[in-house]
Amino acid sequence: MTSIASLEQQIQPGQPDSVLRSLEAMLMGQRDFHRLFDARMLVIRRRMGLKISRPAALADVPKELEPAFRAAWTETARDIGQMFLDHGMLADAWAYFRTIQEPERVREAIQSKVADSARLSDQDRDELLNLALYDGAHAVEGIRLLLKTHGTCNTVTAMSQVISQMSPEERRQAAAILVRHLYTDLQSSVRRDIERRQPLLRPEIPLRELIAGREFLFAEGNYHIDVSHLHSIVGFARNLHRSDPELKLATELAAYGQQLSEHLRYPADVPFDDYYTASICFLQTLSGDDEQGGLDWFSARLQQEPDESDQRMIAFVLIDLANRTGRAGDFLEKVSPWLSRMEDPNGFSFTAACLDAGRADLLEQAARSNDDVLAFATSLLARC
Repeated sequence: MTSIASLEQQIQPGQPDSVLRSLEAMLMGQRDFHRLFDARMLVIRRRMGLKISRPAALADVPKELEPAFRAAWTETARDIGQMFLDHGMLADAWAYFRTIQEPERVREAIQSKVADSARLSDQDRDELLNLALYDGAHAVEGIRLLLKTHGTCNTVTAMSQVISQMSPEERRQAAAILVRHLYTDLQSSVRRDIERRQPLLRPEIPLRELIAGREFLFAEGNYHIDVSHLHSIVGFARNLHRSDPELKLATELAAYGQQLSEHLRYPADVPFDDYYTASICFLQTLSGDDEQGGLDWFSARLQQEPDESDQRMIAFVLIDLANRTGRAGDFLEKVSPWLSRMEDPNGFSFTAACLDAGRADLLEQAARSNDDVLAFATSLLARC
């Protein structure tokens, strides 16, 4: 029997409500939840006296009915999303919860599945990975799963691809995962190399102690980990916060990289062209181990750099680092020649930085220099 024939048997002629009840029951039984969403919106539209030709559309809803319709739409989407979750169909659930900006239920389900990923089939793991990482449902758990199932190389590549779409907190958590992973691998590899020559090392020696005074570890271009992974993960570590214990591990990773043969130290953009030296300065500033020394190092780089575009890059790194250590007010004047026109709504704002630091005077000075009437007016208003 066809679905239509089955539906015809259930409805009562001339009674629209019985059509809708039977339709909903049939779609529920078939687990056709996407069309069940439309069926439920049909009910809402009939109740509100709206056209039923496009049940989920918002375009033809009168303004006076929009709040009620949107509320009903959101509640229906939440219910349908939960049905998909209850049946383990996370990607379909994500389509609804993402739309209503309620990601937590799907994120919790992803976290649970990643924790128990050994029980998943290869296809289910791949689907979970695509949802978490590439669809952005839970990027951190996506990184964790990819590392567990596909190894460091694929994970570093994926992180490089998606990092610009990740939130700052996601970058921080993902960086911590990768730093811990690489540190453990490198620590073990270095320890094995030493024990071939000097057995009976005490357990759990930090990497910094393992490499101290042991130049033979790096002789003749020797290395103990994929150096491209080391380069990338030390860079990712710049997303960590002062309270993260992984910062100290990342600094040890950079100290290891600093001792590699020159041909194993990849070039990078200014001010990280001397990559591991600059990285150590950055990470030690961020961790508080040598805050002033690091800020002074980047300030000196700014003064020494002859190229204007590179000066701008150094100025941006300097003010970002100063801001993250609560020292932005001390460096705004220094970076003003290069950053006073920068007003990124999703990033650095010179105006906001000046006002946050109580430097309306500096904002006024820059506004006069740039003939920026908006910044000038803002500086005057900040003093009222």
